[in-house]
Amino acid sequence: MRLLALDFGSKTVGVAVSDTLGLTASAVEIIRRKSPNKLRQTLARIEQLVREYDVDRIILGYPVMLDGSEGERVEKTKEFASMLERRTGKEIIFQDERLTTVEAYEIMDMMGIKKEDRYHYVDMVAAKVILEDYLNREKR
Repeated sequence: MRLLALDFGSKTVGVAVSDTLGLTASAVEIIRRKSPNKLRQTLARIEQLVREYDVDRIILGYPVMLDGSEGERVEKTKEFASMLERRTGKEIIFQDERLTTVEAYEIMDMMGIKKEDRYHYVDMVAAKVILEDYLNREKR
């Protein structure tokens, strides 16, 4: 069963995918858009990725605040999840994404990626972390 993970942001969506056994996660790409409300091309690209990787389910980062409360980003993420489910027909599973961006920066630091280059990678590395967290949670 292959999973696709998404780190949904205001202008980007980081993408990661699991192997068919659900053991490993790999960063795939960052989908960029010019405006927060321009989602048609983003959704179309995700549909392509779902077909290309033969995805069974989509794991979507759930941006709760550190104290567990839900803010405006959670509402936008829920709206995006509804659009995604309609467009792809796939089950959407929310995964807590607290501190995934911090972890992504730590990973890039360990990899030796220069600070000025990190914005090129951070969203897809965060998507990979979201997917790894989900896979680890499911193993327990």
